[in-house]
Amino acid sequence: MNLVQETKRRLAAALADAAAAARAAGEINYDELPDFVLETPRDKTHGDFAANLALLLARQARQSPRNVAAALVRHLERPQPGVARVEVAGPGFINFTLNNQWLLPVLPAVLAEDDQYGWSNIGQGARVQVEFVSANPTGLLHMGNARGAALGDSIANLLTAVGYDVTREFYINDAGNQIENFGLTLEARYLQALGQEAAIPEDGYHGEDLIATVRRFIEKYGDKYLDTDPALRREMLVRFALEEKLAAIRRVLEDFGVTYDVWFSEQSLHDSGAVARAMADLEKAGYIYEKDGALWFRATEFGDTKDEVVVRQNGIPTYFAADIAYHRNKFERGFERVINVWGADHHGHVARLKGAIQALGYDPRRLEVVLMQLVRLYQGGEILRMSKRTGQYITLEELIEEVGRDAARYFFVMLNSDSHLEFDLDLARSQSADNPVYYVQYAHARICSILRLAGERGIEIPPARDARLELLQDPAEIELIKQIAAWPDTVAGAALALEPHRLTRFAHDLASLFHSFYTNCRVLADDPEIRKARLVLVEATRITLRNVLNLLGVTAPERM
Repeated sequence: MNLVQETKRRLAAALADAAAAARAAGEINYDELPDFVLETPRDKTHGDFAANLALLLARQARQSPRNVAAALVRHLERPQPGVARVEVAGPGFINFTLNNQWLLPVLPAVLAEDDQYGWSNIGQGARVQVEFVSANPTGLLHMGNARGAALGDSIANLLTAVGYDVTREFYINDAGNQIENFGLTLEARYLQALGQEAAIPEDGYHGEDLIATVRRFIEKYGDKYLDTDPALRREMLVRFALEEKLAAIRRVLEDFGVTYDVWFSEQSLHDSGAVARAMADLEKAGYIYEKDGALWFRATEFGDTKDEVVVRQNGIPTYFAADIAYHRNKFERGFERVINVWGADHHGHVARLKGAIQALGYDPRRLEVVLMQLVRLYQGGEILRMSKRTGQYITLEELIEEVGRDAARYFFVMLNSDSHLEFDLDLARSQSADNPVYYVQYAHARICSILRLAGERGIEIPPARDARLELLQDPAEIELIKQIAAWPDTVAGAALALEPHRLTRFAHDLASLFHSFYTNCRVLADDPEIRKARLVLVEATRITLRNVLNLLGVTAPERM
């Protein structure tokens, strides 16, 4: 049930009827009713909903917006169900103030819909792929990967909640220069471990984790590949290391609450000929040309600032060429929307990739890219740059050990993805109201404590139909119900905008309103009728808060 949307639709229909009546009476004139909206005003003194119809009609009517608004109000059918007052405000807004009764149907709906409350069918089963993290399997997952994991998984949860058929995908970068350098690095570490002189290549990988990987390789194979063909030696080392690294990435992400439906290999695009076919089709269509011995894609024809190399002088395709083939493959698999979560450093790649997709005959609007800014870790008020354990960057695994999965996931989505995130380790570990995830989870645990106490006293949550919900009149009760009623709209808005940070804001507001309600209203009151009504309200709050946390991939604890 979406009580807010249903109420908006009813009021919008009433305004449309009022406009028709005012035109029939000769008070205003217009050819076509414009699209207008009813919004919830930020200032509570402006009522529950404000309509901008009069402002949009004023030009056609050749009257001031306030005069048009006054005519519309005069012709509104009276009384409108649940409407206590209608006023013309400001430059010509029509403000509706509703009585408390309009809110009450939401509470039985929440209890009935339970874990489906807030869900909808906006997506109508359309197939959507969300690709996120897709880290090079040459090292450990870092903070950027961690933020991408929390964002991507929350976006996928949101899209599922509003009726899309969602596939989560990890793109394995197991081809190209990084794998060649990976092999050279592993070979050097292998030779060093067996007492040979060897240097890490300039573009190699210096992580301590690779020393451990090579040690395990030697435990399995010994010096079997010491005197063999170097190409074979590197192939076996890379094969072993990739299997180990991908297993570790999968394990850490699962510990973070993230599981994938598809792990897609970049190398498979080359092996299947998909990259070569994509380049051939672009060349046939006139979007590839040769210069300085390399092949270039005409990205400037699609709004980019410069053209881009797709095949190097040595005949080896670039990463961009593989990316074009990969995204074509996504659409060939039948996805109607393709969503990528990338670091902000990939900003320049968006336009050229959309251009390549368009050049291959697909609507570039079907590809959406969520760009995320950097994460800075703080401890003791200072930036934490390196791990004490590895001497390198802080890994996702270490972060989970430090603050736990819930705090990490919540903190990573608290801000819009395009905002820099300052992650305070001390705050994330603290058990205080200053810690936002603790504050929200504590509200859920407090609700569960109230319900346990009621059970110990032999008091059960009554069916909503048996509770006199009209007794809920305290301002703290009304504000809490309003927030609960806003949940379906919040889910829909966050899903359509791909902005999971809206959920953390909603969760904090809901927790705050519950704490205020708890302070002002005794739930287990002596009056049995008031007690029943408040228990229904408390249970509806618990369900809503749990549903928010579930979408964020955060647990809803019953005790803290």
